[in-house]
Amino acid sequence: MSDHDTQTFGLSLEQVDNYEFRVRFDETSIPDLTTDESEPLGGGTGPNPARLLVAAVANCLAASLLFALRKFKNEPGSLRATAKASLARNQAGRWRVERMAVDLHLSDPSADLEHLERIIGQFEDFCIVTQSVRQGVAVDVRVLDREGRVVN
Repeated sequence: MSDHDTQTFGLSLEQVDNYEFRVRFDETSIPDLTTDESEPLGGGTGPNPARLLVAAVANCLAASLLFALRKFKNEPGSLRATAKASLARNQAGRWRVERMAVDLHLSDPSADLEHLERIIGQFEDFCIVTQSVRQGVAVDVRVLDREGRVVN
């Protein structure tokens, strides 16, 4: 891999109060994000890191599916994603994200989408966050059409 195959980005965190942090996304105009641990540890004024991780996986999968649908000349309606995570203690008794389950909901009937089988077969592979996380956390994914039928 050459130096041209590597991209970097940065962010900074600043403690606001107790477990509440302000996240700044360097070199962007993205508004700051507040994160916080859930009660009783924190005040719950923003998502905690585990929730951000699950949101990142679900968002990445939805964006990747949308990109793949459009690549094959589909004009899909709005996508929706729901995600759940399971936390469990490891052998040392520390909490870890053990598994995630993401459902991607299409607003179109599967029969109306061109090349859906091919799209379903490859869209996850292009999701940077999910494929990175899968190296340590199981991530289950389902794609559902407007009628709620699982299409993968």
